[in-house]
Amino acid sequence: MIDEFAKAYLQDALNWARADLVRKLDGLSEYDVRRPRTLTGTNLLGLVKHLTLSEARYFGEVFDRPYPNPIPSFADPAFDNRDYLWVRPDESRADILNAYTRACRHADATIDALPIDAPGHVPWWPRPDVKLFNVMVHLLTETNRHLGHADILREELDGALGSDPIPSTTDWSAHRAKVEQAARLAVGTDT
Repeated sequence: MIDEFAKAYLQDALNWARADLVRKLDGLSEYDVRRPRTLTGTNLLGLVKHLTLSEARYFGEVFDRPYPNPIPSFADPAFDNRDYLWVRPDESRADILNAYTRACRHADATIDALPIDAPGHVPWWPRPDVKLFNVMVHLLTETNRHLGHADILREELDGALGSDPIPSTTDWSAHRAKVEQAARLAVGTDT
C-alpha cells in the first residue's frame, strides 16, 4: 500500500513541477524565453528542452522502454549537453513544448506501467542499479532544481514571482535595501 501511495505522491509532485515550469513561459515574447540570462547562457526555453531529454532518457532507456523519437547518446563523442540548454532559431516554442509534453507522457506511461521497485540501470551513475523510485526522486529533484532557476530568470525578466506568471506589483525596493544593508553590516561596512 505504501508503495502505491509513494509512487502516486511522487508522480503528482512531478506533474505539478512540470506544469509550473511551462507556466514560466506564459506571457513572454519569443526573445525573452530564449535570451541568455546568466554567464552560461541559461534561458527559460532551454531549461524545458534540457528536461525533455532528461524525461525521455531516464524513463526510457533506463527501464528498457526506449523513447520513440531519436535522442542523443551520452556515449556519442559529438554529444554536448550544452546543446540541450538553448534553443536554435529554427526550433519554435511550440516544437519545444510539444516535445516536452511527449517526453512527459512517455515518462508517465513508464511510471504507470511499472511498480515503484522495478529495476533499472543508469550506466552513468556511480551506483547504476536503481529502482523506479530512485529515478522518480531524481527527476523530481532535477525538475524542481531547474524550476528554481526558472523562477529567478522570470523574476529578472518581468518581476513575476513563484507560480504566478503575472508580474508582481509589490515595490520590493525597501526590502532589497534592507537585505543589502544587512549584508554590508555583516562584513563591517556600511557604504
